[in-house]
Amino acid sequence: MKLTEVTFDGQPPVDAYGPGFFRVKDQPRDGALFLSAKGITGWEGLDDPAPLLALADSFDILFVGTGADIAPLPASLRATLEDAGVAAEVMSSPSACRTYNILLSEGRRVAIAALPV
Repeated sequence: MKLTEVTFDGQPPVDAYGPGFFRVKDQPRDGALFLSAKGITGWEGLDDPAPLLALADSFDILFVGTGADIAPLPASLRATLEDAGVAAEVMSSPSACRTYNILLSEGRRVAIAALPV
């Protein structure tokens, strides 16, 4: 079997996640994470749509990680994203990280907004 190492050009993948943190580019990040082609942007969580909307032109799909388990988005956030035309896929944060990394490795324009587990 031939193994091929996955490489990422430009936008970094999520290297790891754990209780209360994410690791991107070998640097731990405490708390919520918003990562797009513009890099890591401050995001306060599900009550903070402004950064997601401000950079919406840099991605085609946004993966929203809701923590250890999948949970519905607050109605106000869901409506705000829909009104802005932002395509968002909601899943648990571990699933969001994996899916983001896979699509990123395929060269897709993706972003992730995730709460820590």
